[in-house]
Amino acid sequence: MLAHITIQNFAIVKALELDFQQGMTTITGETGAGKSIAIDALGLCLGDRADASMVRPGEEKAEIVVLFQLQNNPAARRWLEDNELVDGDECILRRVITKEGRSRAFINGSPVPASQQKALGQHLINIHGQHAHQLLMKNDYQLTLLDQYAGHQNLLATMRQRYQDWRAARNELKQLEKNKEAFEAQRQLLEYQVNELNELALGETEYPELEAEHKRLSNCGDIAICSQSVLQALSEDDENNAMQLLQFAQQKLAELAAMDSRFDDLTQMLDEACIQVQETSHEISSYMDSLDMDPARLSYLDERMATIMRLSRKHQVSPEELFSTHQSLVNELENLNDSDNQIEQLAAQVELKHQACLAAAEKLSKSRKRYAKELDKLISASMHELSMQNGKFHIALDSQPESHLSPLGFDSIELLVSTNPGQPMQALGRVASGGELSRISLAIQVITAQKVDTPSLIFDEVDVGISGPTAAIVGKLLRKLGESTQVMCVTHLPQVAGCGHQQMFVAKASEKGKTTTSMIPLDTQSRVQELARLLGGSEITEHTLANAKELLIAA
Repeated sequence: MLAHITIQNFAIVKALELDFQQGMTTITGETGAGKSIAIDALGLCLGDRADASMVRPGEEKAEIVVLFQLQNNPAARRWLEDNELVDGDECILRRVITKEGRSRAFINGSPVPASQQKALGQHLINIHGQHAHQLLMKNDYQLTLLDQYAGHQNLLATMRQRYQDWRAARNELKQLEKNKEAFEAQRQLLEYQVNELNELALGETEYPELEAEHKRLSNCGDIAICSQSVLQALSEDDENNAMQLLQFAQQKLAELAAMDSRFDDLTQMLDEACIQVQETSHEISSYMDSLDMDPARLSYLDERMATIMRLSRKHQVSPEELFSTHQSLVNELENLNDSDNQIEQLAAQVELKHQACLAAAEKLSKSRKRYAKELDKLISASMHELSMQNGKFHIALDSQPESHLSPLGFDSIELLVSTNPGQPMQALGRVASGGELSRISLAIQVITAQKVDTPSLIFDEVDVGISGPTAAIVGKLLRKLGESTQVMCVTHLPQVAGCGHQQMFVAKASEKGKTTTSMIPLDTQSRVQELARLLGGSEITEHTLANAKELLIAA
């Protein structure tokens, strides 16, 4: 429940601190005194848009701090826990607005976006404004009232999710179908490219191997000449070669070893060198025997490498990357060829999601119709209490699965009313007068408020257009609601003000050219004086005082 509010430099308020109690609190005051100013300030801490004009003239900033008790509000506690902002059994909302129009919002001391205050505010308090009867003419508001009364939060969440899933799948299907022609042109190009590369049939490591072989065949003559020169130098020159010199050195080193054992290791090293030279000569000789100067093979390599280079330039990749490019194009073509299957499969998914969406809408619609009948009876009975003895109320729901499907289901709604005997049921705005509309709106708000989870309700001059015995009934309705819920009501009617468990008075004063507004809790004697003022205007008589006492006693 709302426990305390502190307001500084807001509009015409210099400083104001208020404690609120459980039950029904009425707020009265002279016209223009600023009875709704605390509600406007509260709205800022509930995420309303801030404006520089809200700062009291001549001040640097405005600040509003609101304290809520959370003992009986599990929804708000759960929200705070989910957002890691919980702080015991209390919740403090703070809003600061500078004269430049900048705004900062806080929850339990932590800076947050105003949108988070707004999201939390839905679990803390529900404000019914004096223009609610105008909103009552709008179909979306009518549907919202019905859903709030029925407690359709979970059904609506399921409906929204299924609708979003269906729309997302349908949009994806439309995009695939839209791109199908473009896919065809792309498919033809890919088929040509893939066929061309298929004909090439390039292996993953083929190009480096071709390059090495081509280099070898291109230099075959030079290789043979150089190889023969090496063989001559190593072993085949009759006059002088490496093997002969090594063998001569072996003989001399053997003689040295016979004279000194320290030459034994050197003899072994020279023996190994002779073996290495012999093996090298053998390998070169074998290589020369296998060397095939094949002009036809060289011509084939020239042609294949030229083709590889041409296709590499065409696809703007290096020859070494051409194989992976080929594989990528093959995969891309397979995906394109599979697009028809994708469209068919996605179309089936769209239909399944559509049916799931319709099923959720059907479930929501059935529940709405059940609660609509319940509301019909309650609001009709409340209209009788509010001096519309012959009033009848009906919520007309029309299900349009194909043409009206939306995140809110497929129901269209219209509020129908008859206020006089023999009068047919017609749309609310066509048959109800201003006073009747206010009473019907109030009846709907009071009845639906009983089903709302928020522990605090504010009614801001919702009794406009109501007077006399009807006002007394309105006061009793709000007081009864206040027995189970914290209710705050801004009113100008003494019959309503007298029904409050407590009452506050709003006064406006001017000092040194500046206007200030204050809000004062009234004791019993002060309440009698204020109710007498509301009853008799500027002149308070013994008769109006007696009437005021009777109002309090009756409440």
